[in-house]
Amino acid sequence: MTKAASSEAPLLPTTAKRKYRPEIDGLRAFAVVAVIINHFNKDLLPSGYLGVDIFFVISGYVITSSLAGRQSKNFADFVSGFYERRIKRLVPALVVFVLSTSVLICLFNPDPDLALKTGGASLFGLSNLYLLKQSTNYFAQSTELNPFTHTWSLGVEEQFYLLFPFLIWFSGFGQQAAKGARNLFFWVGALSIASLTSFIYLYQVNQPAAYFLMPPRFWEMAAGCLIFIGFQQRAKIEQALERVPPLLVVVAMVWLMLLPVAAAVPATLGIVVLSAVLIACLKKGTAAYRFFTLDQIVYVGLVSYSLYLWHWGVLCISRWTIGVDWRTVPFQIVLLAVLSSFSYRMVEVPYRRASTGRGGLAVLGMGLAAMTTAFAAIISLTKFHQPLLQIGSKVTGAKTSKSKGILQKQMDCHLPKNSISAIADCLGGTNAAQRSIYIIGDSHASNHYPSIREAVSTFKSRPQVRVLVDWGMINWFYGIDGCGSHHPCIKDAGAKHLDFFKKQVRPGDIVVFSWLRNRIVVEQGSLPRQPDTEKLSILQQKLTKIASTIKSSGGRMVLVDDIPAVCDPGINYQHFVLNLGQYDKCSVPEKISLDDRIGMTRLYQDLVISNPGLFLYFDPHPALCNRNLCTVFDQRSPGPRRMLYADGLGHFFPDYPNPLTTEWRHFFQALVRHESAKS
Repeated sequence: MTKAASSEAPLLPTTAKRKYRPEIDGLRAFAVVAVIINHFNKDLLPSGYLGVDIFFVISGYVITSSLAGRQSKNFADFVSGFYERRIKRLVPALVVFVLSTSVLICLFNPDPDLALKTGGASLFGLSNLYLLKQSTNYFAQSTELNPFTHTWSLGVEEQFYLLFPFLIWFSGFGQQAAKGARNLFFWVGALSIASLTSFIYLYQVNQPAAYFLMPPRFWEMAAGCLIFIGFQQRAKIEQALERVPPLLVVVAMVWLMLLPVAAAVPATLGIVVLSAVLIACLKKGTAAYRFFTLDQIVYVGLVSYSLYLWHWGVLCISRWTIGVDWRTVPFQIVLLAVLSSFSYRMVEVPYRRASTGRGGLAVLGMGLAAMTTAFAAIISLTKFHQPLLQIGSKVTGAKTSKSKGILQKQMDCHLPKNSISAIADCLGGTNAAQRSIYIIGDSHASNHYPSIREAVSTFKSRPQVRVLVDWGMINWFYGIDGCGSHHPCIKDAGAKHLDFFKKQVRPGDIVVFSWLRNRIVVEQGSLPRQPDTEKLSILQQKLTKIASTIKSSGGRMVLVDDIPAVCDPGINYQHFVLNLGQYDKCSVPEKISLDDRIGMTRLYQDLVISNPGLFLYFDPHPALCNRNLCTVFDQRSPGPRRMLYADGLGHFFPDYPNPLTTEWRHFFQALVRHESAKS
């Protein structure tokens, strides 16, 4: 055992069946470093986020081993002791991190409510549920600008702890019953099969739910439990796994982390299996064991909890202030090392070693009191925060209103109240003899509304232009039927829109569809991103279905390709671009922007070619880039440069002349000429 391991061993409860394994802390170090590398730069380790899944397996193994052979008077004594240890292990460092970071984020973020509410939810192990609720919120801050996004994994783990003690005790395992281990293995195994099935299914139809919820993640923590029980009951299992070269397992795990995020499901399954195998085969005498038990590696594992907490906070605050690039990384690494070491030695260790002289219920009460007090402090910040260090805007003549206000200012109807007549109220025509142009999709449809309206204003038979952005419809195109409580939307929107277009569309009418490409890429990483083939397949099916309905009524559907992506997702646009005027942070070669939307482009063009007369195609990209470069400025405006983009999501300023008006006018003129030639 190394010096670091021996010095920390007293912190860990030992029983006859459980001894401290320093290599487990080494494995924790491997996991947390992978996560940090991924969060610093996704290009270096695209699937480094799988380190969280390694943590889940380790947690299941360590918790089961810590309860094996532990003596308890009764169920109340068992449960109170379990939660006493969990509270002392998790709560102090979490409270200090959340409170400190909440104060810091208020200094830089002019609208920190989302972040503060996420932090408040994390204190009670609920941030994963809160983030799931916000996952389809188009107007929410980028996850990379929320310093508490990463606490979703703590929520999953804490919710697992609500169920696991009951399985341990009532299976008989916690009571050292003769068939306790067998019963626990059976029940955990059965639940794991159900959990894994739900994970695979949900990932196809509702990826946020598969990612954030505990039930689809249960199988990962259960894997650690099962491998421990397997060792205890069947020595041959452990002996067989010990023959696997651990170095080979580590190489395979690193290879999985180099895979693109599109391979998330098989990669997650693989990393969980390999983590369980590595726990079994990482034995003395192997090169991998010697590496994982080095003093420095073990220490990183010991501080991994604090390291995990603080790394995302450091990165987030950096994105609000100095940025994250090769010049700032050394400073950020040093700061992270100092904060995590301080948190471990001054917060984690003292509270874990402290003896209250009271029972587990008293510790539970004190933990709840600390969390409630911290939560109250955070709520007060949401009411009285002031961005003390915000710098004045350098953008001349441009209003920096929030995206939601921009969209509502531009559009006839946006996020309508849920009512049966909402679609007709927003899209329904007032003149039966007048042709109509309907615009549907997400908020990117708002970029085209003013330009289309202006483009057709000079036509002799001027069509009426109506636009509707409804979250129920967006979810339907996304492959989800239903509404989230955080957005007003039309229930059963897919069926209702289909029925509306079937009854309302007349010959010559046009339905324009536009939405943000972020919905069909696999991650919010650096440009260009990879298309998600499963999401593209769902979108293709939905588009074909609604276009067929529109055509049956004599209308046509226009597929609008996405506008240029000039900023890497996650950039603090307000601070760096609007406030500091660092426009180079939102300037990319045109080819990169085109490659980023390649999945959408190919889908749309294939639909047009394979369905003649059903679809039309419009590409705004050429009008918004110049000299093979895409920037935040209107590339074709004469005189001084004028900013076109109001935010990092690609929404135009509403009070600036829309540069797509000419392109849309040419598009509709060509369509009219084509229809005239046919007649």
